[in-house]
Amino acid sequence: MKKKQLLHIFGEVLFDHFPDATRVIGGAPFNVAWHLQALGQTPRFVSRIGDDLSGREALALAEAWGMNAEALQIDQQHPTGSVTITFDQNEPQYEIVEHCAYDFIDAKAIKNSTTQGILYHGSLALRNNVSLTALQSLKKKHHGKIFMDVNLRSPWWQLEQLQMLFKDATWVKMNIQELCMLMPEHKKDIKKTIQAFRAQNNLDLLIVTLGAKGALVCDQQQRFFATQPTEDTKVIDTVGAGDAFSAIMLLGLTHQWPLQETLDRAQAFASAMVGRRGATVADTRFYRTFCKQWNLL
Repeated sequence: MKKKQLLHIFGEVLFDHFPDATRVIGGAPFNVAWHLQALGQTPRFVSRIGDDLSGREALALAEAWGMNAEALQIDQQHPTGSVTITFDQNEPQYEIVEHCAYDFIDAKAIKNSTTQGILYHGSLALRNNVSLTALQSLKKKHHGKIFMDVNLRSPWWQLEQLQMLFKDATWVKMNIQELCMLMPEHKKDIKKTIQAFRAQNNLDLLIVTLGAKGALVCDQQQRFFATQPTEDTKVIDTVGAGDAFSAIMLLGLTHQWPLQETLDRAQAFASAMVGRRGATVADTRFYRTFCKQWNLL
């Protein structure tokens, strides 16, 4: 087994509220950190929660899961993040509350800010300049590669800001709808669009998820790698499926797995996640199965 690299996860933590009145802790970066922790990694999670019941619950869940929460800030003025989720033809729709604690991640409050290894960040938490400044400060002291997970939630994104972030990234992951939003002039030929975007931003890898059709990855040589879910994949909801996929792509990059193997494992894990409600799983037995299959124990 390859030596583990250090992982730093930056971005939002929030609670997803479902139509049946249940709620599940989430936020793309938190979901990724949660999965990686359960799969034998020790990611450092950089975020911000409110000094409220939801914030205390989020901290308790993170600590009980064994996550490194020393960079999880407490905000005295803004509430812990929340999202109301509804479904339209089985596709999730998101109502995202603004002015939440994760919008105000404080650069000065991030201790030991010189980092090595891999820095992961999404795009939603960067809708506010305070958190964007914190990420930029972190990147200036980061000695390693950057994985950017695109999460376009209208109206919380700006093309100019994203283009700036792409230039710093080593790997970028997005879904096919997001790619077409970012490059509408090329969307008739998906493979050419992927190649153009990867080349335009000089990425080592562009990872594009295709929903029920799987995923495509394009590398520096403009080669494609593809994966698809099995026909018997059971879908309860797709909330967090992309985060599950990102977590395993990161896992494969840290362990230097072959790219096709990493891609297939990411698809298998995401397929297992869509068979459950919510974006995280609190049952360690779920993760133990993959740890055994992938020799992570």
